[in-house]
Amino acid sequence: MREIVWTVNRSWFTLPFLLVLIFWFTLTGVDAANGVFSVKYKYAGKEQSLSDLKAHDDRRQLGILSGVDLPLGGSGRPNGVGLYYARIGIGTPSRDYYVQVDTGSDIMWVNCIQCKECPRTSSLGIDLTLYNINESNTGKLVPCYEEFCYEVNGGPLSGCTANMSCPYLEIYGDGSSTAGYFVKDFVQYDSVSGDLQTTSANGSIIFGCGARQSGDLSSSNEEALDGILGFGKANSSLISQLATTGNVKKMFAHCLDGTNGGGIFAIGHVVQPQVNMTPLIPNERHYNVNMTAVQVGRDLIKLPTGISETGDRRGAIIDSGTTLAYLPETVYVPLVSKIISQQPDLKIQTVHDEYTCFQYSGSLDDGFPNVTFHFENSVLLKVYPHDYLFPFEGLWCIGWQNSGMQSRDRRNMTLLGDLVLSNKLVLYDLEQQAIGWAEYNCSSSIKVQDEKTGTVHLVGSHYISSGCSFNMPSAFIMWLLISTLLCNIR
Repeated sequence: MREIVWTVNRSWFTLPFLLVLIFWFTLTGVDAANGVFSVKYKYAGKEQSLSDLKAHDDRRQLGILSGVDLPLGGSGRPNGVGLYYARIGIGTPSRDYYVQVDTGSDIMWVNCIQCKECPRTSSLGIDLTLYNINESNTGKLVPCYEEFCYEVNGGPLSGCTANMSCPYLEIYGDGSSTAGYFVKDFVQYDSVSGDLQTTSANGSIIFGCGARQSGDLSSSNEEALDGILGFGKANSSLISQLATTGNVKKMFAHCLDGTNGGGIFAIGHVVQPQVNMTPLIPNERHYNVNMTAVQVGRDLIKLPTGISETGDRRGAIIDSGTTLAYLPETVYVPLVSKIISQQPDLKIQTVHDEYTCFQYSGSLDDGFPNVTFHFENSVLLKVYPHDYLFPFEGLWCIGWQNSGMQSRDRRNMTLLGDLVLSNKLVLYDLEQQAIGWAEYNCSSSIKVQDEKTGTVHLVGSHYISSGCSFNMPSAFIMWLLISTLLCNIR
């Protein structure tokens, strides 16, 4: 979603903590004393807009510059703008919530009953729900002295008393913010129980209860959701909390079908297809990897010295939450030049001052070269012309973008989004601190292993069913799958 630029942590202690307390007590009505996810494309069937597409990516890059969290989203095609959301159950009895899937955020949060600025309706055709801890038999407040609160805030909070809940505050790159307090409750999943079969399961998870929202998270946002589902690296993320039970490996994978729509997002040990892995760069909050070469057809582009050492954003960022792919100018210019040179009679047009477009009636894959990225451990990421070229108003436009045309801090950024990642199984192994991918038919199935029994189950691609009036052929939908071991979580 929007990238976090400031999270409540030990940096609070560089400011008068009185400001925190003032902010906390102004949260309206807050009483301090007291699997399988089905994922749908947020903007399915809506009018395509290159302006919206670029603005969507710009907001993500603002967060990247601040060492912030990146979301999971994108349609797998540059001309499809939007995010993805999952329907999950929370509480006892369970109620449905629609939350954005975020591979970088380190907490899950939903809008709370005390919130006055939170959206009540959504143009996405979904029913929004405000979480009420008093309506759940299993909901509990998380006190400020609990270990989880220490970890999220980087240590004990000044002023913490026995009847004070653990607060959170996050501010995003577009100026939006969310603030509230942490609660603990059951989150409901569908877990894999056999080949292409699931059963209901649940786990006790700590998440944020949003009591004050601003900007695009408030009621002013027509395409509103109930919150965010975090899949980041920190111990506070959903994947990390599930992994601490010992029942789930800290591993997940997604396969975005950019051809037919649909796809898979599996939590657990994926054993088929096999994936070549490259190490994650240590001490980075995002999925950064060392890129060693860029190849256009048979020609190698010389990488500038230090391309993998750009301040606190080392290496190339793998981000399924960004639709396009951004390259430093020293890479972008020769790459685009080599692509265009394959067809010397092209009449180049510039659309919206930044998209390189042209008319072409032949076969894309026969007329233009593949682009291959090389990474550490000899891992390759091949992008075909039908992936990096997209149609717009009778033209074909190049999805590669020039980081050098961005703000000063973004000029050396290498960010590979859905333009690169679609039609590939991408595996995140936080146990081994590695990431990898393999070309794959994302409308088929993968195999996930039960870590206790060794049983392997087929997990297939699905569409979620709902009462929403979406254009299903153009909707890009994923099925999030939790391994069978989640059945043992209580």
